[in-house]
Amino acid sequence: MALRATHRDAGSVTVVDLSGRITLGDGSALLRKTIRGLLADERKNILLNLADVDYIDSSGIGELVSGFTAVKNQGGDLKLLQLTKKVRDLLQITKLYTVFDVYTDEKAALGGFS
Repeated sequence: MALRATHRDAGSVTVVDLSGRITLGDGSALLRKTIRGLLADERKNILLNLADVDYIDSSGIGELVSGFTAVKNQGGDLKLLQLTKKVRDLLQITKLYTVFDVYTDEKAALGGFS
């Protein structure tokens, strides 16, 4: 299933709802384009809702890290919301679970932005 991304504003935070697979090719390219587009629009607080993302491959992981770095370099913050068990396990195996702020509740995640 191809990756789909929509975004909505929640105060000063932009919530990006993702669904599908973040894999080499279109999936990771769409994630990169979405994050870079938000940064170009001066939207620096980004919450990625991964509730409907069922699979991430190594290029998808790389794009998450690249996006996180790009946002941090612009003085912003990127957080993750509602990881599926498979995605959470993958982030724990790769030790990236400790790099990202991960939330299960959108209201708590929005409150986590300063």
